Amino acid sequence: MNSSMLVRPVALLVALVSPFLLVSCGGGSDGKVTIKLAHNGNEQHAFQDGYNAFAEALAASTDGTVTVQIFPNSQLGSEEEANEMVEGGHIAGAAASAAGLAPTVKEVDLLNFPFIFNDLDHFYRVLDGPIGDRLAKQIEEDLDCVVLAWWFSGIRNVWNSTRPVTVPSDLKGLKIRVIASPIVRESFGALGALPSTMSFGELYSAVQTGVLDGAESDHTDLLVEKFYEVTEYVSMTEHLYLAAAFIFSKKQFDKLTPEMQQAVRAAGAATAQIQRKAMESKNESSLAELKELGIKFNDVDGDKFRDIIKNAKIYENNAEDVGGMAMITELIEQ
Repeated sequence: MNSSMLVRPVALLVALVSPFLLVSCGGGSDGKVTIKLAHNGNEQHAFQDGYNAFAEALAASTDGTVTVQIFPNSQLGSEEEANEMVEGGHIAGAAASAAGLAPTVKEVDLLNFPFIFNDLDHFYRVLDGPIGDRLAKQIEEDLDCVVLAWWFSGIRNVWNSTRPVTVPSDLKGLKIRVIASPIVRESFGALGALPSTMSFGELYSAVQTGVLDGAESDHTDLLVEKFYEVTEYVSMTEHLYLAAAFIFSKKQFDKLTPEMQQAVRAAGAATAQIQRKAMESKNESSLAELKELGIKFNDVDGDKFRDIIKNAKIYENNAEDVGGMAMITELIEQ
């Protein structure tokens, strides 16, 4: 998804946006409240489904006194900028991926270890269990926000325009764009690739012109962003299950009445299952459509990829930043 369509300092962005836009949760004399939410996907992304569910639940529980306005496509700034605007109280909420959160909340990088999740059920157990709760509290502390729900942002696979990747040696020398996580960059370097954290908005042209050979993304991004036009091979590495936190500004939350606060929390919690199912469904339909377009999908020898990560001691090298090896072991055994 495009997390960098508008790259500019948040302070400048805030100054350029009208004062009316930034009063996201201001209650008028009639007691009505407007909540403004941002995300970096398009209107068809599962983040939009999550926000729509949130808006519907709030409308039902507050008799229409709360209006939710949704700004997709990074209209208010990149993902990182939206997170900062939530922290500053300039907008009410954002869909903050574990990739976008990791530079600010380093503990969240725990979720970005390649191959750490066995399957989707394991992923959800972690998000809905003690680890998810602990990480949510850390996000709340570091970003002065309330985490309303843990969302799902897809299963990521490697794709490129040069050759099929079935074993780690096939990645050697390939210039691959990865998410801005130190752990993911280190992991792809260990696998033999040349990782880049180029802006997502520049990725299409970079692959088209040969500046990069490919990237890693979920099926929906591959389809919606039309990366299938500039790539040929998709390797089903499934190396990363990407989480996203639905965060809500604490500054804005504190301005709400206790009744509205309760309604916001309940509506936010209700989005989890709806958004996750929407993401799962979109991934499946995107995969089917990509196959119809003639994209070549190949299986990989997952054990060989995991062995490289293990031998490079990626987990041990980064344990201190994410809560220690005990935290990593707890996740694995969840």
